[in-house]
Amino acid sequence: MRSHVNLLGILQLAWGAMGLLVGVSLMLLAAGAAAIARTDADPLTAAFTALLFVVFGLALSAAGWANAWTGRAIRAYRAAGRTFALVLALLNLFVLPFGTALGIYTFWVLLHNESRAMFEPPPAGAA
Repeated sequence: MRSHVNLLGILQLAWGAMGLLVGVSLMLLAAGAAAIARTDADPLTAAFTALLFVVFGLALSAAGWANAWTGRAIRAYRAAGRTFALVLALLNLFVLPFGTALGIYTFWVLLHNESRAMFEPPPAGAA
């Protein structure tokens, strides 16, 4: 099960990197739309488009950062990473098709008894 936990961490990192990449791309598109708003005959439409790009770019960047952090925490076997991954898995189920697959795989890996034991702190008397 350890190999599945490591693979899940890598997949979370990759999913987070893609989210960050799309978020940055939308921010660049927002800059282009803002430039058009300054020169176009209909600046309101371009400004609204730029605002939408910024909102969605920030949302995707935040989601990408959260997935990347979770991937690192899972690979470090932190209990908080496991909990956060399960919450993100629920949200990723609605992102068809790759988020759904990642969410299902996350539930399968992290709810298994062997992997659950990997994230528990060692007993106080263990050295």
